[in-house]
Amino acid sequence: MVQKEDKTQAEKRFKEINEAYQVLSDPQKKQMYDQYGHAGTGFPGGGAGSGFGDTGPFTYSYSSGSGQGGFDFGGDFDPFDVFESIFGFRGFGGARRPRKGKNLYYELHLSLQDAIFGIKREINIESGKVKIKVPAGIRDGMEMRFPGKGMPGPENVPAGDLFLTFRVRHKENFRIMGSDVVMAREIDFIQAVLGDAIEVPVIDLDAKMGLGKAKLKIPQGTQPGTRFVLKGKGMPRVNRSSRGNVLVQVSVKIPKRLSRKQRKILEQYKNL
Repeated sequence: MVQKEDKTQAEKRFKEINEAYQVLSDPQKKQMYDQYGHAGTGFPGGGAGSGFGDTGPFTYSYSSGSGQGGFDFGGDFDPFDVFESIFGFRGFGGARRPRKGKNLYYELHLSLQDAIFGIKREINIESGKVKIKVPAGIRDGMEMRFPGKGMPGPENVPAGDLFLTFRVRHKENFRIMGSDVVMAREIDFIQAVLGDAIEVPVIDLDAKMGLGKAKLKIPQGTQPGTRFVLKGKGMPRVNRSSRGNVLVQVSVKIPKRLSRKQRKILEQYKNL
């Protein structure tokens, strides 16, 4: 939480953070900062005017209702926290030291087998080699935070965090949605009319690759678009003992051509 402070000093800090945000959001201005420092961009401390005025994404209001002037940031909101989450540090004026090192953001690609069983792996990132543990049931797009695995902070400031977003490769014949395995299966019209049993892929924790097959009963008179559920045959739920389901939606294939015998049989059925 930002504490009450002198109006002039607080206004100066807000102007500083807005200027820094605009520069680092502009690739050309950021490159000038990387090469020439404050003077090249017009940041405070470089001897040149900023050229940005008071515009920027962070706003403030001054109040004196209690008799002591101060800036109202709305509860525990601190705009420097927002700035730090984006750029890894808390501004340029020197009045505020970074609370921790820069956070790191990476994507990690996993096979379906790794996602099913979980893995322990050592990865190379900007801060060095890091050992990570990924739980069973991780899904595409999920993110994990590894505290203290980001960049080291200056002068005994704690290291930043590592954020990993996982990308899981799906099989061609099904997709994973949440903890469920979802697929479409085609049956012919004879199977739909008379009923049958078909094999569908499922998650099998006893199989080396994590995949197996299960029988799905197709009852007689099954209609196109019917959905079936195989309970507990889907992905493990992260940090839980339960599992998702397998969802199968069937479509019915209608033959485009019939033999004379087949046509005769269907016509006889029609006239019954």
